[in-house]
Amino acid sequence: MAENFPFFQRRKRGRAMAEAFVVVKDLHKSFKDFKAVDGVSFTINKGEIFGLLGPNGAGKTTTIRMLSTVLEPDSGDITIGGHSVRREAAAVRDIIGVCPQELALYEDLSAFDNMVFFGRMAGLDGSEARAQAMKNLELMGLEERAKGKVAKFSGGMKRRINLAIALMGSPELLFLDEPTVGIDPQSRNHIFENIQGLQKRGLTVLYTTHYMEEADRLCNRIAIMDGGQIIANDTSHNLKSQIGDPDRVSLEDVFLKLTGRSLRD
Repeated sequence: MAENFPFFQRRKRGRAMAEAFVVVKDLHKSFKDFKAVDGVSFTINKGEIFGLLGPNGAGKTTTIRMLSTVLEPDSGDITIGGHSVRREAAAVRDIIGVCPQELALYEDLSAFDNMVFFGRMAGLDGSEARAQAMKNLELMGLEERAKGKVAKFSGGMKRRINLAIALMGSPELLFLDEPTVGIDPQSRNHIFENIQGLQKRGLTVLYTTHYMEEADRLCNRIAIMDGGQIIANDTSHNLKSQIGDPDRVSLEDVFLKLTGRSLRD
């Protein structure tokens, strides 16, 4: 199936996750007197699934909004694919795809028509939008439902359409914000397999979730934010090793140890 998706290049043996595709340097953002992001720095390697976790109010949403060019930093910079977000925002937008937590779908349209519409919004011409729509629907296992109205789809199918739309325009970096919220285990597992398949084709992914087991399963490295800062950044295995036997300690144990157990409302 890989030949049907030429825009995903397989990583060469021995070079996996060696090249930094995203570089975040000393990022700051305040809203009046509230410092939402306070000196955040990290890198995401090409072809990596990178998890960004944190309690409510930790600053991860603000960070993602700056990475995806929605919000301008007060200071610091972000480089994605060699392009500065501050100086070359249009070039960055050409190589990123965003799959938001909120479903952005026109329910009265078919799956295919949704895909084509968002493909045209991404700058594709009509024929290319139609071609990519069918390829991405096939990738999600939804080609047989291409003409079905989205209103009739299950929650899991809508999540898969949401992900397929984020792939329109052939992004090199994909932002996945809570992509499995409110769906059944079968649909969740299908999305996991889709994400892992995309990674094998060379796509770089920034993944946010409140489900620690998802991050543990999918992410090559995980950064934990709290109070506007990165307080940990390592592989899941190494993070768990810092507080105990990694075969007995869970990522949730690590998260609660670092961020505390009090509610964040």
